[in-house]
Amino acid sequence: MLMKSIAAGLAGTALFATVAFAQSPTTTTDKAAPAATATTTTTTASDEWRASKMAGVRVYNDANENIGSINDLLMDKSGAVKIAVIGVGGFLGMGEHLVAVPYEKLKFTDEAVAYSSTGTSPGAKPPASTTTGAATGTDKTATTPTKPSKMWYPDHAVFNASKDELKNMPEFKYAE
Repeated sequence: MLMKSIAAGLAGTALFATVAFAQSPTTTTDKAAPAATATTTTTTASDEWRASKMAGVRVYNDANENIGSINDLLMDKSGAVKIAVIGVGGFLGMGEHLVAVPYEKLKFTDEAVAYSSTGTSPGAKPPASTTTGAATGTDKTATTPTKPSKMWYPDHAVFNASKDELKNMPEFKYAE
């Protein structure tokens, strides 16, 4: 029984394949091919950010405390971004509290977050990246930039609220 089913399937596939190959492409030879243009137009977007890169951008408050990250951007029917959905708390997406904030209340910056700590206190965050001169025998530390000069997304956003204030906001849920 299995062999009959396989044979029938192969025969049907062969039948459909011959019908597809029997069709001839329609071509018109009365028009000449368009001439290649000598100049090409390039569109640049030097001051624009990619929407696909905005998800995951960290959000800090005015005290440079990480309060969450952007999960989604909601637009109106004209394409203008109206709401930023920010994920607060949680770990690896578990227990995260989503809140909707007006997009115009976020301030975006290309500058890295400035830490006022020297890195010796508990919980202090280190600078972006450092290299030591161990290979040359010196103890000097040099800071190196971690991002290229032109990013297609901001370094972070600033929203004037604490993490607790965001957690106390009504939870945002997507309508199904």
